[in-house]
Amino acid sequence: QVQLVESGGGLVQAGGSLRLSCTASGSMFSLKVMGWYRQVPGKQREWVATISSGYINYADSVKGRFTISRDNAKNMVYLQMNSLKPEDTAVYYCNLNDGLQYYWGQGTQVTVSS
Repeated sequence: QVQLVESGGGLVQAGGSLRLSCTASGSMFSLKVMGWYRQVPGKQREWVATISSGYINYADSVKGRFTISRDNAKNMVYLQMNSLKPEDTAVYYCNLNDGLQYYWGQGTQVTVSS
């Protein structure tokens, strides 16, 4: 059973930075596609970024401001968020795709004040 645990959320002023971390349990982590999503109450969960062994993709809304990375030796994935805006406020979820199903963490709250 895969378990994902996010950390690093918090309250930051607009223009500030935060770094989210996600630790994954399980084996063959380097082969898994990892991603970050976010969700605002009352809205659908929104894709933010994806990283695999062969590619990295970002949503247009965060491109140039957010950076996704991973450390396969530690089974961790990160999301460096710079130039944060109030509209980035959301619960951020770590995601693991093993080709059969998606796994989700419990989420970490990011609040950006104006």
